[in-house]
Amino acid sequence: MIRSMTGFGRCESATEEYRISVEMKAVNHRYLDLGIKMPKKFNLFEASIRNLLKDYIQRGKIDVYITYEDYTEEKLCLKYNSTLASEYMDYFQKMQERFGIENDVRVSVLARMPEVLTMTQAPEDEEHMWKQLSPVVEEAARSFVEARTLEGEKLKADLLGKLDYMESLVDFIEERSPEVLKEYRSRLENKVSELLENAAIDESRIAAEVVIYADKICVDEETVRLRSHINGTRKELEQGGSVGRKLDFIAQEMNREANTILSKSTSLEISGHAIALKTEIEKVREQIQNIE
Repeated sequence: MIRSMTGFGRCESATEEYRISVEMKAVNHRYLDLGIKMPKKFNLFEASIRNLLKDYIQRGKIDVYITYEDYTEEKLCLKYNSTLASEYMDYFQKMQERFGIENDVRVSVLARMPEVLTMTQAPEDEEHMWKQLSPVVEEAARSFVEARTLEGEKLKADLLGKLDYMESLVDFIEERSPEVLKEYRSRLENKVSELLENAAIDESRIAAEVVIYADKICVDEETVRLRSHINGTRKELEQGGSVGRKLDFIAQEMNREANTILSKSTSLEISGHAIALKTEIEKVREQIQNIE
């Protein structure tokens, strides 16, 4: 299937203990550019999140927003620094000996000394955290891809319609080109007849001039290549997948062929259709920029 470069996806998971929300949105970009904003506690999972998303997304500038709310009481634990407590006691003993005063330090006093007892947040279970987070990220990615696919199918239908119109323009150019040559020969013969009046016309000379002119205006190769590029674009659209870059290259080639046709044209009708062809190719290129 064809996927649009733009899209939006969201998923939320909530329990009595926590709520996790993941939102994703994207705009056009030549490559995959992931920007992830999340709580500090999830920073250790950044590489895992990127690897997970790469399974679903190939191109685009993707902004990912992760929010987390913890409904449980803060998990704290008490830490006792026995080494520091021993140092305090050693210095208290030295102070007693130095100043000849009684060492009346009790446990309650020692416990209030800086850094002897500290409150720290209990370490999180990383595996458990990832089991909470990863399904939400993955479901948001699926929602995101689904939105891209729906938009991509609309792009595909629009592009196929434009390709049909482009092919009709090529048909006209191919049908009209031989007529232009015949008209040139007729005009040339009439002009020569007027100049020579009743003298015999050198048919070989006329034929040579027509051949030279035909070589200058011949667009057979260009129209054949254009048809090939149009059919190639259709094939890629039907096959689907991440074809945006390839289609962009094909569109550049189509534009080059249309430019050549326009530069060779001596017919207003063919020039008009070549201009219409260039205009349509530019529209196709703009749409292709939106394909992953």
